[in-house]
Amino acid sequence: MPYKEREINKMYYTMGEVTEMFDVNASQIRFYEKEFEVLKPKKNKKGNRLFTPEDIENLKIIFHLVDDKGFTLKGAKDHMKSNNGEVKENQKIIDSLERLKGFLLKLNEEI
Repeated sequence: MPYKEREINKMYYTMGEVTEMFDVNASQIRFYEKEFEVLKPKKNKKGNRLFTPEDIENLKIIFHLVDDKGFTLKGAKDHMKSNNGEVKENQKIIDSLERLKGFLLKLNEEI
């Protein structure tokens, strides 16, 4: 059986990593942190924010609702509160489809 390297899951992401993931300024992440109760990054002794994978998932949902669906901030907050389970399940499906799309595009380039 060939050796398979296991996937490394980070426990915390820095503000720089998060801004790179979402291609936004740190000020926008800090603003969303103040606006949405579900975002609660840890802070180290220096005051640097450390985001958990759950925070990253919540940010994905927020960006999807605001940027892709066109929700207002208030509308996104209300939608997340009233449909929390459904919203998270939809985000998992979207992530899965994006990974599949990436795989298919890579496969198409190799052909």
